Amino acid sequence: MAVYAVKLERSDLLQLPAHPDACTEETFEQWCAERVAKGARLAVDLFSGGGGLSLGLTDAGWTVAASVDHNKFALQTHRANFPGLAFDVDLGDPQKRAALVRMLKRVEIDLIAGGPPCQPFSRAGRSKIRSLVDAGVRDEFDERKELWRAYVDVVLKVRPRAVLMENVPDMALGDDFHVVRRIVNMLEDVGYRTNLRLVDARHYGVPQHRKRLILLARLDSDAFTWPRPGKEVFVQDAIHDLPRLGLTTGRRDLPYSPDGEVSEFAKAMRRGIGEQRVWDHMTRPVREDDREIFASMTSKTLYAHIDPSLRRYTAETFDDKYKRLDWKELSRSITAHIAKDGYWYIHPSENRTLTVREAARIQTFPDHFRFAGSRSHAFQQIGNAVPPMLGKAAATALVPVPVADKARQNRWRVLATRLVAWAEDRRAGNYWCVLPGDELTPPVAAVVAMLDPSPVELTAYSAGLREVATRGRITKRAVDLIERAVVTRGAAASVTRLRQLQNNRKLWLHPQDMPEVLALPPGKTALLKLLAGDDVLLTSQPAIRVSSRVLNTSSERTNSLTDGRVDISRLVGGDSRAPLRMAALRLVGQLHCHKRAPMCAGCPLARQCATARDSELSDRLF
Repeated sequence: MAVYAVKLERSDLLQLPAHPDACTEETFEQWCAERVAKGARLAVDLFSGGGGLSLGLTDAGWTVAASVDHNKFALQTHRANFPGLAFDVDLGDPQKRAALVRMLKRVEIDLIAGGPPCQPFSRAGRSKIRSLVDAGVRDEFDERKELWRAYVDVVLKVRPRAVLMENVPDMALGDDFHVVRRIVNMLEDVGYRTNLRLVDARHYGVPQHRKRLILLARLDSDAFTWPRPGKEVFVQDAIHDLPRLGLTTGRRDLPYSPDGEVSEFAKAMRRGIGEQRVWDHMTRPVREDDREIFASMTSKTLYAHIDPSLRRYTAETFDDKYKRLDWKELSRSITAHIAKDGYWYIHPSENRTLTVREAARIQTFPDHFRFAGSRSHAFQQIGNAVPPMLGKAAATALVPVPVADKARQNRWRVLATRLVAWAEDRRAGNYWCVLPGDELTPPVAAVVAMLDPSPVELTAYSAGLREVATRGRITKRAVDLIERAVVTRGAAASVTRLRQLQNNRKLWLHPQDMPEVLALPPGKTALLKLLAGDDVLLTSQPAIRVSSRVLNTSSERTNSLTDGRVDISRLVGGDSRAPLRMAALRLVGQLHCHKRAPMCAGCPLARQCATARDSELSDRLF
C-alpha cells in the first residue's frame, strides 16, 4: 500500500455568522420593498456558489436580494458576506423552483444572474426534439434535471429587465453552442435583446488566463456597452504583499506587514480592512520530495524536466502535472481542481502551493471576504467562482439606459430572416444540393460531402446528384454522370470509392453508418451531417469570414475556432432553421464574401455589414 509520505493535516471548519442585514423568507418581501423605495436595483444570483458573481453585481450597483444554491458551505459563505436571503433550493426540483418563482414575482427583481451547468444535448434525436418543441407538441421544459432549463424557466416566469449568464466556454464549444443558442432563442422569443461573447478575464483586472462565455439579455434596450479593457495585473501585483510562510502551512490569522511597495491591486484588495491582519493565508503541507522538486523548478519547467528519480507519475501522461507560477506573468486559471491538489499552482518563489488567500486574490476576492468550511471547501468555492471583477464588467453592460428603446427591430431576427429567405430562393435553383431541404437526402449529402464541390462545379455535378436524389442511393448511372464532371484528383478518388459502393443498397438506408464506411475525415463528416439536416456549426473560413464581417469583429483574423464560432452561432441561431442558415452562411462565403474583393451586391446580409458599407463607399469614391 502506497504511503503519502506527509502527515495529512485537516484544517478547522470555519463557521461564519450571517450578515447583519440578512433577511428570512418571511421578511423577504418587506426587505426588498424597503430597498426599492430607496432606489436600489435588486438582483438574484442563481447557482450562486460562494458569491463571486454576486460581488461583481454589488460592485456594479445592484443589491443582491437573493442567492440560490444547494451547497451548505457555499450558502453559509454567501449568507455571511452579503445581505438579503441565501436560499437553499434544488433548482432541478420543479416544485421547489415554482415556490422560488412565486416568491420572486412578489418583488421588483431587476436582474437575474447565474452560471447554470450546461450539459450538452446528445446529437442523436435533438433535431427531432427541437422540431416538436417548435411545433408545440413537446413542452419546452421536459422536467429532467437539465439545470440550464431550470435557470431559463425562472427567468421567463419572473421576467426581469436584465439577464446575465456565464459559463465555461468548453461546454459551449464542445456542443457547437447548441444549448447556448437554444437559450438565446428562448429569450429573444419573449422580447429580450441579447449579447453573447467570449471574454478574457485578464482584460478586466483579473490576474489570470481565464476565458468565460457571457450571455447578456435585456428588455429595455439593445445597447450592451462593456467597459474598456484595462491594464493587465500579474501574479506579483496580486499576492507579493502577503506574508511569506517559509516551511509552515500558514494560519487562519496572520499579521499583515508588507515588505516593500504595495501594488494598486493589493491596496484595492485590502480596502475596508482596518486592522493589519490577513485571514485564511494557509496552504497544504508539502512532501519533502515535492519540496525538493519545487526547489528545482522555474515557471518554464515541465514535469518531464524533473529528475526521474523524484517523479511519481508518468511524464508522458502528466507532462503538465506541476506548474510554478511566475511573478511577472498571469496565473493559470484557478479552477475547482485546486481543492484536490495545488500542483498546478506552485508559489512563484516559495516551495509550496498557493494559500486560500492567494487563490482568492488571484480570483479578485478582496481580503475581507471569508469562506466557510474547511481549507478544501474554501478552495472549491474560490475555484468555482466567477471572478468578481469579471462579474462587475459584465454587469456594467446591463446598467439601465436613460430612455428605453423597445421599438427597434431585433437585429439578429432581421439577419436570420434575410438569410433563410435567400437560402430558400437559392434552394429552388442549382444550389438545392448544398442547402438542407426535402430534396437533399442523406445519400445526396454523402456524395456532396465527399466531392465538396465549389459553387461553379455544382452545375456540372447536377445531373448525377439528381439521379442519386431520385433513386435514393448511388447507382452506376449516377457514378458515370458524376465521373464526367470530375476535374480534381480528390474528386476522382471519391468517384472510385463511390463506384466500389454503388451496389451497397444497405448503406444508403442507414445514414449514421455513412461517415465510417466512406472514411470521411471530421470536416466532411460535419458537412454531411449539416446537409442531412443536423444542427452543427461548420467553422469553415468562408462562414467565419461572413460572420466576422457582418458583426464587425476580428475573428476572421484571430481566434477563428473560438471567437469565430461565437460569431457564427449568433447568425445561425438556435431554432429549427439553424441548419439551413449554417449552410447558407457557407454558401454566401463561397459566392460573395471572398477574402479579397468581396462581391457584396448579391449578399443577403450586405445591408448590415460594415465591410459591405466600406466597399460601397469605396465604389462611390472611385
